[in-house]
Amino acid sequence: MSYQVNKKGYYGEFGGAFIPEMMHPNIEELQQEYMKIINSYNFRQDFIDLLKHYVGRPSPLYFAKRLSEIYQTNIFLKREDLNHTGSHKINNTIGQILLAKSLGKKRIIAETGAGQHGVATATVCALMGIKCIVYMGALDVQRQAPNVKKMRMLGAEVIPAVSGNQTLKDATNEAMRDWINNPVDTHYIIGSVVGPHPYPDMVARFQAVISEEIKWQLDEQRGRELPDRVIACVGGGSNAAGAFYHFLDSEDVELIGVEAAGKGVDTNESAATLTLGKPGVLHSAKSVVMQTEDGQIIEPYSISAGLDYPGIGPMHANLFATKRAKYLWATDDEVLEAALQLTQLEGIIPALESAHALAALKKIDMKPEEITIVNLSGRGDKDMETYLNHFGY
Repeated sequence: MSYQVNKKGYYGEFGGAFIPEMMHPNIEELQQEYMKIINSYNFRQDFIDLLKHYVGRPSPLYFAKRLSEIYQTNIFLKREDLNHTGSHKINNTIGQILLAKSLGKKRIIAETGAGQHGVATATVCALMGIKCIVYMGALDVQRQAPNVKKMRMLGAEVIPAVSGNQTLKDATNEAMRDWINNPVDTHYIIGSVVGPHPYPDMVARFQAVISEEIKWQLDEQRGRELPDRVIACVGGGSNAAGAFYHFLDSEDVELIGVEAAGKGVDTNESAATLTLGKPGVLHSAKSVVMQTEDGQIIEPYSISAGLDYPGIGPMHANLFATKRAKYLWATDDEVLEAALQLTQLEGIIPALESAHALAALKKIDMKPEEITIVNLSGRGDKDMETYLNHFGY
């Protein structure tokens, strides 16, 4: 069984491009050109060079000794938090800005939740001298204020989305409207493995550098390329897609995604899509979506702005449906506890999103000889106010 996208843009029954007529030119251009461009020699050289000399890759694979002692096993952290701009998001924006330049685009738009993708997009636009507009839910503008200031300092225009519950879904809606109105000169840098084909595949390919590095780094440190399991948080799912990518066909490697349960899956304040959702179309792709009986989107909730999304990437929907990957969930309280544990055991303050992956460690059985990789997708600078308010420091 192939877990990769097929020629029509589907992962099993999920994916595709359910787009309005006015978006056809944009999407068709990408579908026809993206593989040619990203497989070209010049693109590969530029991408690898920027990841190394600008982003700071490879990111370390760190053996968390004290955390491992607590769980009596071997836990490694893939340190995406050490990338330039503080998360995995920069891997994708470097790839997409190079693609946009190859297509001759003069203007970039993006959506952002936690602000990390917005900062990463604003960063590469500053690097390349291209105009940047970032749509962000008005609520997220308030709760992720440091990232909004960074985007503006980088020269981006940040436009608050005031519809819906003013979070990531609403920012995505506004960005798509902009793209429909500006089809010729604008490229939309989607930040996760969501949206119409080819975005889920394209973003996964740019993030696949994570699992590519894990394999040789683990071989270097432990004499084996394959861990026993890989754990990553999942909202739309790009950091998990990157961490899973090179292990998809290695059935012996357990893949675990962790969704945001918010205040609990039995409350009305959650974002655990695969637990609560059902098949549907959101943002131009078929996936699993949190929706009412008559198909209206249920507003999600999570303490982490980056996981506050009522859908999931079609790649993950298919991995869930085929049982290739297991998807757990973690509540806000479990996440805060896991974040504090890592901080005080290893001196690493994780992003709230990444802390969801850490919270899964208490929910799984790990043998002493096993190796578990946790993808530490981002650092906690942006979440300090939430942490300080909760812990009372």
